[in-house]
Amino acid sequence: NIFMSSGPISESLPWKTLKEHVSVIHNYHLRELINDKNRCESLRASHNDILLDYSRQLVLTETMEKLINLLEESNFDEKRKSMFSGEKINITENRAVLHIALRSPADSNINVDGKNVISEVHNVLTRIEKFSQNVRSGEFKGCTGKPIRSIVSIGIGGSYLGPEFVFEALKTDKAASSQAAGRNLRFLANVDPVDVERAFNGLDAEETMVIVVSKTFTTAETMLNARTAKKWLLSNLKEKASTEQEIYSKHIVAVSTSIKRCVEFGIDSDNIFGFWDWVGGRYSVCSAVGMLPLSMHYSFPIMKEFLIGANDIDDHFLKTEAKNNIPVILGLIGVWNSSFLGYGSRALLPYSQALLRFPAHIQQVDMESNGKRVDLNGLKLPFEAGEIDFGEPGTNGQHSFYQLIHQGRIIPCDFIGYCKSPCPIKSEDESVSNHDELMTNFFAQPDALACGKTLEELEKEGVPEILRPHKVFPGNRPSSSLLFSKLNAFSLGQLLAIYEHRTAVQGFIWGLNSFDQWGVELGKKLATNIRDELKKAREEGSFSGFNPSTTFMMNHYINHSNS
Repeated sequence: NIFMSSGPISESLPWKTLKEHVSVIHNYHLRELINDKNRCESLRASHNDILLDYSRQLVLTETMEKLINLLEESNFDEKRKSMFSGEKINITENRAVLHIALRSPADSNINVDGKNVISEVHNVLTRIEKFSQNVRSGEFKGCTGKPIRSIVSIGIGGSYLGPEFVFEALKTDKAASSQAAGRNLRFLANVDPVDVERAFNGLDAEETMVIVVSKTFTTAETMLNARTAKKWLLSNLKEKASTEQEIYSKHIVAVSTSIKRCVEFGIDSDNIFGFWDWVGGRYSVCSAVGMLPLSMHYSFPIMKEFLIGANDIDDHFLKTEAKNNIPVILGLIGVWNSSFLGYGSRALLPYSQALLRFPAHIQQVDMESNGKRVDLNGLKLPFEAGEIDFGEPGTNGQHSFYQLIHQGRIIPCDFIGYCKSPCPIKSEDESVSNHDELMTNFFAQPDALACGKTLEELEKEGVPEILRPHKVFPGNRPSSSLLFSKLNAFSLGQLLAIYEHRTAVQGFIWGLNSFDQWGVELGKKLATNIRDELKKAREEGSFSGFNPSTTFMMNHYINHSNS
């Protein structure tokens, strides 16, 4: 089994060679490297309209060659092929990993347990297309005969972050926004009652549909919110509908694999949209999890373009040699920065307000995937794996955390930009358009991080001596720049797939399982125990049975929430 390696990758010759190479890199400064034309030309990759420039990373051309040797040592080609062919590479859960199947063309063939899953995928997509069209056209009506205009999608984690990122990103795309005119799409994830209030405030129940997204229909937070939504619908519609069942069948649909539980909840079996255990939650935005609410809001044709864009990068990732493969290059750089240079964080900086929720989604995609302590053999990793991902749109982030990035800790950055704005503004009395003003920062910040500012430069500028130490920028801070032509559904699918595959590349090299998430289990189990005790404490007036710290805090909570 290529995934069950004989030993950690850190014992291999390519890894040790890279460890030695670190001292070579420390002899260079990006201030000089960025002016080496031949080097800069060699550290670019492109695919159609997408340009990746990674010349501001702390790498030489020989560094990249050594990283590709490491990639080959990790059996990357075989691992990638196994993923794309439907082998059960998620060995701790005995599952295939096939989010790529969710956007594969209908004539593709990928078998799991001897069955071609592509036909199943397209059967669900056809149902989503028909249902979303019926809802949007008004053919499908609520229980009082009014058309459905508002959707509340209930789910958490991957059932929420991916769809919300796409929803926000397409709000200002003209083609998508024209299809969404007069419609509402909201997301309910948190069990905090404030989130419930925000999701339903101002909505007309007669025109509202709830989508419950839960693979097993047992997720604690999602099911509590689903029951709360059910009560909201009932309280607003019980005097207007003939039966309770009519309310539920006309106003609640589900994305789930548990038809039995959905039907018991009151959902019409025709209104249940399935997905599969080979789709991880954080990789599920291309399944019914994202496609159903987003198609109902933006239309199925728009969302089909999103799938086509993601599939375009799937093909690029599968078929392009490593030195020109955008997700592979980003993955190699991630391994280099974290495992060799020791930079444990990474900033995702989209110079597009439309991508305001993209960092949050990739935070889950990456940190839940690669935040692991053991390899696929169950042995403790002898190196740090995974990074702390965070980010904000530029230029907002510049006035928030860039201070630390420039003069504090070294945090590698990914800058994402677009050549065209979906909402261009150019005033005659301004020297540049609003989008050009945004993009001047997109181009300036990576150079500022790379080159910095020296004491000598400050002296020449006449900066007072007492201030010079405070105004020195060390520079030599690595970044990559990813430039797209324009933001639309197609390029959004491309962007998503690039970062999904980057995560897989790093996991394949590190030799861990990027597709399970056992780390989320313990807290959930403890919460169940506390829930039982909290119920008892509400009745008896005090809380006990846990460690002194938790017992004290819980009693404080009970006393003050009752007062």
